[in-house]
Amino acid sequence: MNENTNQDAGTKKSWWQRLSAGLKRTSSSIGGAIADLVTKRKLDGATLEELEEVLIRADLGVSTAAKIAAAVGEGRYDKSVSADEVKQILAAEVEKVMAPVAQPLALDASAKPFVILVVGVNGSGKTTTIGKLAARFRAEGRKAVLAAGDTFRAAAIEQLRIWGQRTGSEVIASTQGSDSAALAFQALESARAQSADVLIVDTAGRLQNKAALMGELEKIVRVMKKLDEAAPHAVLLVLDATVGQNALSQVEEFAKTAGVTGLVMTKLDGTARGGILVAIAAKHRIPVHFIGVGEGVDDLSPFAAKDFAAAVAGISA
Repeated sequence: MNENTNQDAGTKKSWWQRLSAGLKRTSSSIGGAIADLVTKRKLDGATLEELEEVLIRADLGVSTAAKIAAAVGEGRYDKSVSADEVKQILAAEVEKVMAPVAQPLALDASAKPFVILVVGVNGSGKTTTIGKLAARFRAEGRKAVLAAGDTFRAAAIEQLRIWGQRTGSEVIASTQGSDSAALAFQALESARAQSADVLIVDTAGRLQNKAALMGELEKIVRVMKKLDEAAPHAVLLVLDATVGQNALSQVEEFAKTAGVTGLVMTKLDGTARGGILVAIAAKHRIPVHFIGVGEGVDDLSPFAAKDFAAAVAGISA
């Protein structure tokens, strides 16, 4: 289980407590529906069909929902089954889907700096995630430089500056409306000159103007490659769990144009649709590096499949 070791357990909840509390809306909606389904009736075709529908409504995805319903039905047909038994099966099946994608973000020490390009639509929690990552790197003793590449929004530039102050990280920024690719180039030059360990580049997220946005992302990558052929070393897509099915299409769009190497899922505490991460993992198999369950600097943690599966099912890990 992922406990945050750098905090006082007496005053702050452990990561597991925050994760299970954050996924309470998801686990309660699934758990309540399961209990209603299996209490006082034997397992038959209609029950399994209804169970599948419950799981699809929770955004777990059609294929995963079908697998879980089939696993519940195996050897239990026409028998009484408890809600707890179904939840245990649910957790086991979700863990099977999530285990292959639960991969830490590995920083290559030979890349100086290791360049992380952060993409995602506006409102997904990109800038906050960058701040939390900077705090994490600093706690590990790494020097991080932040680039305010979302030059379209003055608020994003200001927000990143605040995170820079909070985490003791230098922020490379320009005026609103300036060229984001030129800024990324300047930031990489500066991070190199300082022998920084990590450069994290924020980007704009205007999906309503897809062609312009995606062209901008491609230009940022092209320009950085002039200084470092391997840059960016990681492209993280930040997803907002509260958008549910819409997150699937965001993964498709950004994977196509930005070459996404890993995912960060935020706002799992604000939705009953936390199951969407399962559907994304089953369909795209892109590594999930971090998940977030709150606004605090400690509320972003490496993704652990077993803990997540138990929290979704509403059982103890």
